[in-house]
Amino acid sequence: MNKTFVTKMPNHIGAFLKASKCFASLGINITRVSYNKAVDSHMLFIDAEGTPQQLEKAADELTAIGYLQCADDNRSIVLLEFKLKDEPGSVTAILELISAHNFNISYISSQENGTEYQLFKMGLIVDSSDKISTFIEEAKKLCNVRVIDYNHADNIYDNSFFYDTFVKELTSAMDISAESKNELFVNTNLAMQILNESGVSPYRTFESISRFSELLAASRGNNFSPRVTFHNVTDNTSITLIEPPCGSNTTIIKSDGEYLFVDTGYACYKDEMLSVIRSIVPEFDHIEKKCFVTHADVDHCGLLPLFDTVYASAKTVECLRLESRSENGFRERNPLHKPYVRICKELTSYTAVDPQKLAAIGSEREIHQLIEQTGFFELGELRFELYEGKGGHLAGESMLIDFEHHIAFTGDIFVNIKDMTAHQAQYNRYAPILMTSVDTDRELCAAEREAFFQRLGVGDWQIFGGHGGKKSYIVSNEQM
Repeated sequence: MNKTFVTKMPNHIGAFLKASKCFASLGINITRVSYNKAVDSHMLFIDAEGTPQQLEKAADELTAIGYLQCADDNRSIVLLEFKLKDEPGSVTAILELISAHNFNISYISSQENGTEYQLFKMGLIVDSSDKISTFIEEAKKLCNVRVIDYNHADNIYDNSFFYDTFVKELTSAMDISAESKNELFVNTNLAMQILNESGVSPYRTFESISRFSELLAASRGNNFSPRVTFHNVTDNTSITLIEPPCGSNTTIIKSDGEYLFVDTGYACYKDEMLSVIRSIVPEFDHIEKKCFVTHADVDHCGLLPLFDTVYASAKTVECLRLESRSENGFRERNPLHKPYVRICKELTSYTAVDPQKLAAIGSEREIHQLIEQTGFFELGELRFELYEGKGGHLAGESMLIDFEHHIAFTGDIFVNIKDMTAHQAQYNRYAPILMTSVDTDRELCAAEREAFFQRLGVGDWQIFGGHGGKKSYIVSNEQM
């Protein structure tokens, strides 16, 4: 069994040695350690492997020596910039004011810039917004003062409360449990560590995670405004496309009185999506609820627990079963993608679907071509062929194609980037930054996409991608 301990240690010689001896005495193996003084001078992440009993004992011993702290620390850091005359003693009055307000300084930086002023950046540890507001008003009488958001600072500054402050901001607008908060600590650190080692600055990592969280929160409740469009196939078959501001599209197919949903978006929009769905399908609560999921990414699977039956390719079913056992899914097996996926799951309240609801279409087999037909699926008057890709976006990725009625549902093998709403385009900027790419293999995914379009027969096609609006696509006899 593996467990990550988020520890706060005293900044002195032998602190980590003391923790290491604790693990060694219990026969626990340390598999990863992450510490960056430039980010947080006290917080140390330790991944340990042992039995549940050993890990529980280690937690008790670390708590006893003060390395694990259960209570929330209400203090946070405010980063201020003071514009001071570049002359001897100019900073003295500010330091005296800081002392008078009993603030501790966690960070200070200044350098002459060739002008008559110096810009002093200071991080102040505060436990009350009223206190810092009063301080700033008094400081403004001495010089120009500017509050700096750490996401826009040149570098992540040294302070012993950075992760606490950062995670509090991430969760301020979302319903996050204490357990989920700890997961955010761990995976935010993992994302920073991985991207930092890849040459990406911590600023860019944390700024991207912050913006991602802000976009999720800003689209909740009355601000949830998906683009909804209606498309006819035949007199007895229609398609409704729901494009939320964040997350995947959800498509509702109605054919001969039967319903099938394709993909479901994020779990955090459950109430909002149910309101939209019920306005389109008033009988939703009383029908057999069937869904097809194109692949096992968090933003496509959030509402799967609402459905009676979830259809997918055999590989995708395997991935969802792994998640139901709290094991790593296909995306999480990639160390570059794992922290981002875990952050997404916590922020969006993701819950794995009951494995008994899963139904595989076709058999699982190794895919040798770019896309291969692996099964069939019928709904009303529609006759779909299931095509599975080679894994350019994610293993198990699949498409439903009806060659008679010229409709296709492609998941993220094809995404209609040219027809996204402004909110969708903004949201889709951040996943590639955090994961280095949303595709497992970008070039392979591009080749699969080309193979898909080459596979289509003559006719006027309606193509519904995983994100963005419907694409109309005409294949003429000359193209064949």
